[in-house]
Amino acid sequence: MMSKEIIQTQQAPQAIGTYSQAVKVSGGETVYLSGQIGLDATTMQMVNGIEAQIQQVFLNLKAVAAASGGNLNDIVKLNIFLTDLEHFSLVNEIMASYLDQPYPARAAIGVKALPRGALVEMDAIMVIGA
Repeated sequence: MMSKEIIQTQQAPQAIGTYSQAVKVSGGETVYLSGQIGLDATTMQMVNGIEAQIQQVFLNLKAVAAASGGNLNDIVKLNIFLTDLEHFSLVNEIMASYLDQPYPARAAIGVKALPRGALVEMDAIMVIGA
């Protein structure tokens, strides 16, 4: 039987809708991290500019990963949503400073809009100890 544990941390922004920051399943190895945007966890305000938002998204994912018992290098699948695909190379540059090779499987998707006017959002699947 599959178990389900809801992950919550004050180190990442609180959910702004009907979702959990992450859900850990199947004995605790697999964690589904909800989408993170560039909200500062303390102020719940969006940071300014695309570079700052990308950095903040990785910091938020890092906090949720840690609260789940893992780290960013446990991510096996990363989905990136950008309102402007011109920022794709900047995402690559910043991502390389947060994750080690080999990198996870990934998708980068251009979207019209994101919550709270965000310029970038990322969600992930993590396998702890992968």
